[in-house]
Amino acid sequence: MENFKMDKLFRFAACIACAFAAVLTTTVLAQTYPSKPIRVVVPYAPGGSIDFISRLLALRLTDGMGQVVVVDNRLGAGGTIGIDNVAKAAPDGYTLLVVDPSIVINASLGAKLPYALKDLQPISVLTTAPLVLTVPISLPIKDVSGLLDYARANPGKINFASPGIGTTPHMAGEMLRLRSKLQIVHIPYKGSVPALADLVSGQVQMAFSSITPALPFLKDGRLRGLATSGTQRATALPDLPTVAEAGVPGFEVLFWTTLFAPAGIPQDVLTKLHAETTKALQHPEMRAALARVGETPSGTSVEGAVSFVNSEHAKWAKIIKESGLKAD
Repeated sequence: MENFKMDKLFRFAACIACAFAAVLTTTVLAQTYPSKPIRVVVPYAPGGSIDFISRLLALRLTDGMGQVVVVDNRLGAGGTIGIDNVAKAAPDGYTLLVVDPSIVINASLGAKLPYALKDLQPISVLTTAPLVLTVPISLPIKDVSGLLDYARANPGKINFASPGIGTTPHMAGEMLRLRSKLQIVHIPYKGSVPALADLVSGQVQMAFSSITPALPFLKDGRLRGLATSGTQRATALPDLPTVAEAGVPGFEVLFWTTLFAPAGIPQDVLTKLHAETTKALQHPEMRAALARVGETPSGTSVEGAVSFVNSEHAKWAKIIKESGLKAD
């Protein structure tokens, strides 16, 4: 009996020691963080808007945190490979993720994903930007009401282009179709460049797209802009109304980027990352660089980022369910 009591005592002491060691390790980690380079995973190819935003952020974080912050492009499977790389990384603050709405859209498309949204911790919403609704100049359409009238008069004959299934422009088109009760057909492309090329040539009749790639075509008159998709007019296209202004109440679609870490990151490390990210987004050079490509710096609290991601997930899950969309 005495040996049994001693054994229980030793085991209890061992548990206490392990718990104390874990707390001590976390405390030391937070006090010394960062003590080595930080990796920001971008789940897409170099050269796109998310890559550009991530490199601006990495530059500012490098200055603020005293360690090199590098961008690591882990592309493939529509972003799944890069996202999964971060979801399965050690939650120590040295592996981060910058991603767009695809992270919540893909979670509702019915595809088998190797990660879950709960595996990732939002840190801050970095940027937001509206899309622009465009048509080829060959169509006799001058505004959103004209587009809706034309689509209703020609059911099933209006094709809308997007950079691919599950992209934000695709979801914007689906939302317009549902809200306005249109019979329009989605044509997915492998990226925005071929989608815009076919739009300019009139092979497809409408598209939502990011403002930056569409802007040259709008300026030289090869495309006609009808509206933008935010709640306020876009600074880059102030003469265009919002879709909601133009007759589709409640319509709002934003292309956004958010910074994530693996779930379970120590609170002190999360707090430091959030503070440095907020400082980066307030830096005049970063704000000016973002403005040049039509992006608005956001910057939210951690709780605000969690709430935003959850609300976007719920919004797109509803649209996907109503549309009957499935992953390829």
